[in-house]
Amino acid sequence: MTDTLADQFGCHTDYDPSAMPVDLARKLLLDTLSPVEGTETLPLSDALGRILAVALRSPLNVPPHDNSAMDGYGLRGADLVADAPVRLRVVGAAFAGQPCDVVLGAGEAVRIMTGAKLPAGVDTVVMQEVVQTDGDWVVIPAGQRPGQNVRKAGEDLAEGGLALAAGTLIRPAELGLLASIGIAEVQVRRRLKVAIFSTGDEVTPIGTPLKEGGIYDSNRYSLFGLLSRLGVEVIDGGVLKDDPVALEAAFREAARIADVVLTSGGVSVGEADFTRDMMARLGEVLFWKISMKPGRPMAFGRIGQGSEGAWLFGLPGNPVAVMVTFYQFARPALMRLAGQDPVPEIPTLKVQCTSPIRKQPGRTEFQRGVLYPENGAWKVRTTGAQGSGMLSSMATANCFIVLPENQGRVDAGAWVEVQVLDGIV
Repeated sequence: MTDTLADQFGCHTDYDPSAMPVDLARKLLLDTLSPVEGTETLPLSDALGRILAVALRSPLNVPPHDNSAMDGYGLRGADLVADAPVRLRVVGAAFAGQPCDVVLGAGEAVRIMTGAKLPAGVDTVVMQEVVQTDGDWVVIPAGQRPGQNVRKAGEDLAEGGLALAAGTLIRPAELGLLASIGIAEVQVRRRLKVAIFSTGDEVTPIGTPLKEGGIYDSNRYSLFGLLSRLGVEVIDGGVLKDDPVALEAAFREAARIADVVLTSGGVSVGEADFTRDMMARLGEVLFWKISMKPGRPMAFGRIGQGSEGAWLFGLPGNPVAVMVTFYQFARPALMRLAGQDPVPEIPTLKVQCTSPIRKQPGRTEFQRGVLYPENGAWKVRTTGAQGSGMLSSMATANCFIVLPENQGRVDAGAWVEVQVLDGIV
């Protein structure tokens, strides 16, 4: 890097690494990061959840020919009469996937099934439920429109047209779309490698007895779940004690093998909080405090250089703060690094809050909430107590109630913005 991270963003008038506004911190993250290099080619059936590395164009029209949108009768639109029924002679049948050599003349119709290629002369289909049949004749009721119930060749995808852009996340719909144009293999970006640690002498691995003053390591498991749903390769570094020598060795090794290092704990101002100092010694910290609650002590920067370097997120130690900062900052950053373009925002809604909320202006707050339907409208209530160590509130919540920096107390019945959490990763 020719400039330091601070040099790149010192021009922002609001840039203050010790008190970063939420929106600016998110913007700096996305402006700083670019997708990792490296691709692989996969069978289509293995590509779910991966990021498309190159744009794909359709080698054919979809559908490949004009066809019927439903079961019914194919006819010439010119034979219809707007305000009167029409009697037509049935001269054949057309089935999906089978040839039909009928050439339709004036006053004639053909029995046709959904998906069948339109025989020569047919440009209109009338659904079977509205017609009357009489032997080899069919009566078409008044009110039918020329050209109805026909799917045109290429109306979904035109031959040579863009099917999917590079940077597209391949979901079930994208799998089906690619299959519809005969794509059997796709070139995707390689999986992002993310190393995770928990830090602190008090943090105890599950499955071992708790010592006095100890707590079980929940953060690493929350992060493992969040990362797994993003489809990255997780490298589990376990629990690190507050030992500067061991921390430095672990960080150097993680930076060597991973693209991103995620830690929890060790970024506040306590004497035993080494993570931020370690980041600064091994690389550079772009910011280390966010003007938000919960999650104020969150560091972002880079450790190491080139292939021996990695981006590093020093998340807070409190369990709720870990998840809030992951959703707000680590999640979009990882999507950018994985190559997703554009990076999707968490869906937001404006809804009425049915419970009062205490708040002082000065920081953006992310309160845990429950979004629920009532009398045909969506409402939200808090999960109750909002302590940053109360992980049960995250298990109850399905949204964040986002209260802006200058917001004060919220009265019951006020409209608030919520971020919907269910299904975002």
